[in-house]
Amino acid sequence: MIIDIHGHYTTAPKALEGWRSRQIAGIGDPAQMPEASELKISDDELRESIETNQLAKMKQRGSDLTIFSPRASFMAHHIGGFNVSSTWAAICNELCFRVSQLFPDNFIGAAMLPQSPGVDPRTCIPELEKCVREYGFVGINLNPDPSGGHWTSPPLTDRHWYPLYEKMVELGIPAMIHVSTSCNACFHTTGAHYINADTTAFMQLIQGDLFKDFPELKFIIPHGGGAAPYHWGRYRGLAQELKKPLLKDHLLNNVFFDTCVYHQPGIDLLTRVIPVDNILFASEMIGAVKGIDPETGHNYDDTKRYIEATQNLSAEDRYKVYEGNARRVYPRLDAALKAKEL
Repeated sequence: MIIDIHGHYTTAPKALEGWRSRQIAGIGDPAQMPEASELKISDDELRESIETNQLAKMKQRGSDLTIFSPRASFMAHHIGGFNVSSTWAAICNELCFRVSQLFPDNFIGAAMLPQSPGVDPRTCIPELEKCVREYGFVGINLNPDPSGGHWTSPPLTDRHWYPLYEKMVELGIPAMIHVSTSCNACFHTTGAHYINADTTAFMQLIQGDLFKDFPELKFIIPHGGGAAPYHWGRYRGLAQELKKPLLKDHLLNNVFFDTCVYHQPGIDLLTRVIPVDNILFASEMIGAVKGIDPETGHNYDDTKRYIEATQNLSAEDRYKVYEGNARRVYPRLDAALKAKEL
């Protein structure tokens, strides 16, 4: 089985975007604020939005199951306050749940959290619990910067985040560290802010000792880990200067990287530098880079081609990247798959 751990509902029916525009307008003019019940999207509309998009490309490219979460750039936690984010997260998560019910063999959910700048993360726990206990979601997306590019939240190692981590460990779910839209003109959302956040999260984890307090906590740093694999010697050296253990002992029991790297040399480097037990297959399809690479004639985000072509992985290694590691890092996914096999 080939499990893509990084999928977003980027092709949701236009009615969702229309409702969100009304919600944003309602922040300044409460008379325009819509009720959640005013959003009407039928099952047929959901099927159409998936069958000709994500599902068609999954079949074409040879992946079987996608861990599916709301569109990352649409999370936009910097817009409005907690009530706005809470309503928006609930709507987006419910749509992903409905997709997982319509296509149970192809999609399983991961939750967007109702984060908001300056708001205690424990306010996210009710939505998190609902998504895991009622919807059967297997993970969450955690935004380390709800301010949208201004980085007003404490580092991920700060006790500010501990209530969420305690709940994650209790429920047995990992978090993908994933920011949303940048509202800082200095940082392009997908080309800079995403990669900055991946790299920043990794360095925060090096600086702290989070996993002494939470030895079972698991994070996925997406987009190939940002700059971390490319500058692995730098981070090893910084950890050494900070009197931290070797990275393999300090972080790699708890921190994992996906394969959302959109060219062969990048995947070759990732698979050469990072231990295979810490790499999980992903494409973020249909997402940040949707075009066709003129050098290869294939879609940039057809990452399975790069995994197949690299000389750094054996057949056993590829099994780990495609399936084994995902089942280990996402225990609720593993349990759901085993339940289907009975």
